[in-house]
Amino acid sequence: MLTAITHAVSPAIVNCELSFIARQPVSLERARAQHRAYEQLLEKLGARIISLPADPDLPDSMFVEDPAIVLDELAVMFPLGTASRRPEVASLAPVLADFRKLEYVALPGTLEGGDVLRIDRKLFVGLSKRSNAEGIRQLAAILAPYNYQVTPVRVTGCLHLKSAVTYLGGDPLLANRAWFDSAPFTGHIWIDVDLAEPHAANALALRDVVIFPASFPRTRARIEAHGFRVVPLDISELQKAESGLTCASLLFEAL
Repeated sequence: MLTAITHAVSPAIVNCELSFIARQPVSLERARAQHRAYEQLLEKLGARIISLPADPDLPDSMFVEDPAIVLDELAVMFPLGTASRRPEVASLAPVLADFRKLEYVALPGTLEGGDVLRIDRKLFVGLSKRSNAEGIRQLAAILAPYNYQVTPVRVTGCLHLKSAVTYLGGDPLLANRAWFDSAPFTGHIWIDVDLAEPHAANALALRDVVIFPASFPRTRARIEAHGFRVVPLDISELQKAESGLTCASLLFEAL
């Protein structure tokens, strides 16, 4: 069964980590309403939601994708690139242990799930402000027995690799190619974001639907022109916390 682990918006989200955008006032009420709408959409599309309670001590805990990746064979837990976020792993690991065996990347390696773009058995991993070469090396060693290919990708213009490129299914990749090294992605069709919407590369493909921020209509039209069914979702308040759509859930099949 398709399962989505989410984490309710922390009342401390106003103190979240920001790297590439300026801080703006965040309405907690509106952020929580948008997060609930996100969960409801995932549920409508067939996912069973496991929603973890809000944690007032962890401002960024809504971004549940970052502390781990979940593959068919195992889950891998990460030491996050920001020290203040590392306690998030402790709240997530016991939940994932009900579904997968756990492996761990260890310091001085750092890694965040927002930097891991999976395409079948290929994992493209951002070398970014949050994920370092040692973290990527350890991940490759952990996954080698399972025949996953791990490829580093240099990220220069944004927080995570998936802030700059996401996989829509089939061949197309949605991307802002100014923000990362696109050379490792040979053989794919590019759907480039509209120049007026540089932050529009993060989309969540689920089943036969692409969930996409409502704030990027020009890029949405480009995705639809390639034959995808797009469902827009308002995440404008969450975007003030440097949120995309992929980072707010961990999606996997419960085996």
